Amino acid sequence: MFTGIIEEVGRVTRIAHNQGNRRLTVSSSHLVKELHKGDSIAVSGVCLTAVDIKPASVSFDLAAETWNLTSFSRIREGALVNLELPMRADGRFGGHIVQGHVDGTGKFLALDPIPNADDYWLQIEIPSELARYVIYKGSLSIEGISLTVARIEGTQVTVAIIPHTVEMTNLKSLKPGDPVNLEVDMIAKYVEKMMRGESGSNSITLEKLVGAGF
Repeated sequence: MFTGIIEEVGRVTRIAHNQGNRRLTVSSSHLVKELHKGDSIAVSGVCLTAVDIKPASVSFDLAAETWNLTSFSRIREGALVNLELPMRADGRFGGHIVQGHVDGTGKFLALDPIPNADDYWLQIEIPSELARYVIYKGSLSIEGISLTVARIEGTQVTVAIIPHTVEMTNLKSLKPGDPVNLEVDMIAKYVEKMMRGESGSNSITLEKLVGAGF
């Protein structure tokens, strides 16, 4: 489990092809020191397994489905990716629950400075099938970053971004039209499943939430 608090930005140094699969190598000066072969790490919001670790880089094997269904389809050597190690059991919960299971990709539209402020408006377009899980002030993982929705109009989502987030993530490297990994709040999906399972009642009670593990 992850929290969506990015710990380091790595750079893709190599993409090797092997019979439809790919091995992705990413530079890391900090997190690589804590990794062991077989460990999980979130790479721009995708939970991957470290298969080869060097002093300043880590490699991951990507199935064709992972490549095709995530924002990895746009990356080239030199691209920036967000890195986060799994949350420690005794760690502080700084973001929201992020599993590293991408629900779909959105489209990066813009990252514009807010007039008379130091902050930015991040605008993305999300798939229509994910829009029902995204609410005003709700949590949304974008490229593995835990963010709060400031506005949603149809399938266009706007998020307020502080300068620190721009500096410490790969957002500054994105171009209009680039795909971005999205993971919606898992609680929304649990609630939807519970409501669909009710015959004749859409009410949500404390007992039902507790029964679902909350």
